[in-house]
Amino acid sequence: MAKIAVGSAQEATRVDCLHALIVEFICTFLFVFVGVGSAMAADKLGAGSSLTGLFFVAMAHALVVAVMISAGMRISGGHLNPAVTLGLLVGGHITVVRSLLYWIDQLLASAAACAILSYLTNGLTTPVHTLTSGMDSIQGVIMEIILTFSLLFTVYATIVDPKKGFTDGLGPLLTGLVVGANIMAGGPFSGASMNPARSFGPALVSGNWTDHWVYWVGPLIGGGLAGFIYENFFIVRTHVAIPRDDEI
Repeated sequence: MAKIAVGSAQEATRVDCLHALIVEFICTFLFVFVGVGSAMAADKLGAGSSLTGLFFVAMAHALVVAVMISAGMRISGGHLNPAVTLGLLVGGHITVVRSLLYWIDQLLASAAACAILSYLTNGLTTPVHTLTSGMDSIQGVIMEIILTFSLLFTVYATIVDPKKGFTDGLGPLLTGLVVGANIMAGGPFSGASMNPARSFGPALVSGNWTDHWVYWVGPLIGGGLAGFIYENFFIVRTHVAIPRDDEI
């Protein structure tokens, strides 16, 4: 069973960690800028609540996720998402210390992207993730758990698993595609966030925190559960995932 590596405070001063934080900030910023920007563009064009608008936003997310994971993978891993970071943490692929730094990094990048979008669009409304009429909080949490579980299961199967088979090298693209598919399936109900950082920036800039807790609880449970299950039941290793001086 994978053990969680705690790490140490000195990790934050290491050059490789600083480089990873810079790249993770850039990639998360660009992901949120395009993701939220596509939703704002759909609203501006009058297609925000239509099938065309849903497809437009889903495809924008699919493309930018695939590209930003590819861009950041070598240096930061291209997480873009606290739920992905947590899923990799429970599988022993990143330390607790670095995970916390990534979370802060991702939230700051999301807030910066949304603030700049608001400025560039002259204060155009920043769409926030909220539950649709008729869906209660428990339903929303379950929806986000399932969608995020599928996201992390895909990350593990196509990127993390050393025995990827024919999917080797296709992980970022396949991860982007599952994000797009999940938005098409869950967007009209919970908004299909799958990402606390993606929900945080718009909520902060707009000041609308309605149902916001759902987009932390659901994705973190789904991501953590997928990481735990895949790592401990489907991956066979002959070595530890990362060096561990301090474990729990």
